Amino acid sequence: MLRLTLFIISAIISFADIEAQELNAKLTINSSKVPAANQNLFSAMESSLNQLLNDQAWTNTSFNINERIDCSVNISISEMTSDNSFVAEMQVTSRRPVYNSTYITTLINYRDTKFEFNYTPGESLDLSNITLSNNLVAVISFYAYVVIGLDFDSFSLNGGAPYFARAMEIANMAQSLNTKGWEPFSGKNDNRYDLAVAFTDESSKAFHSFWYNYHRNGLDEMAANASRGRIRIIEAMADLQKLYDSRPSSPLLLIIGETKLDEIVRICSQATAEEKQAVKKQLNQIFPTKGYLINNLK
Repeated sequence: MLRLTLFIISAIISFADIEAQELNAKLTINSSKVPAANQNLFSAMESSLNQLLNDQAWTNTSFNINERIDCSVNISISEMTSDNSFVAEMQVTSRRPVYNSTYITTLINYRDTKFEFNYTPGESLDLSNITLSNNLVAVISFYAYVVIGLDFDSFSLNGGAPYFARAMEIANMAQSLNTKGWEPFSGKNDNRYDLAVAFTDESSKAFHSFWYNYHRNGLDEMAANASRGRIRIIEAMADLQKLYDSRPSSPLLLIIGETKLDEIVRICSQATAEEKQAVKKQLNQIFPTKGYLINNLK
């Protein structure tokens, strides 16, 4: 186990040594539920985590400043169980511009309710500190790779694969942390381990095809030819159906439902009556609890 842990840490560090600074991240910490706590501690934590997200080179790809991935992370502290131990929730959001337009599309809007960690003011928060005792760095780094993976996947088919693999490595390494959110095969498909498996599992191959075709061949085409872009988005939904048919409880469907469903409805509102009915029927099958959105497609 130790040999495997050292190998994973070494691989992650070597992967991140190349200058890139891919993220334009804003991380905020809401500590209003623990007013008696030392607020300077949260200010220091917030500053250190922003530095980790924005100054770390996460990939071997060079980014210009205006190419950085816009993302936000909100950590809401719900409980302080000791001087240095915390229970929290986290909301992770990222966006990317649509080609040749001012439109910004959301790539992830994900709420993590299983977040526990320790933090001591002054401790180093960087990738070299992903150890078997630092869940804070592990979770933040995990979502950094997820955000990067989704962004790369939206520009090239399977372009996010190396970064989803890094997230999976962190999820595997975190098994020894014995903390919420990393439990393997929980059966609920609602934690970080489940998410990492979904991104890397062969059964989710259709997701990556959908994600690429929806964004690169669909949305990015809308400014030049709205009708052609819309048709390609409708065509991409065949892969969405494949994902649902193979894994109807996949957490990737949650990501799509939270970020794309309203967008699909708005785009398809300009489709033919026949196309609208087909899309509406398909979406109601895949997202049965989202009828209040889907039924706007008339």
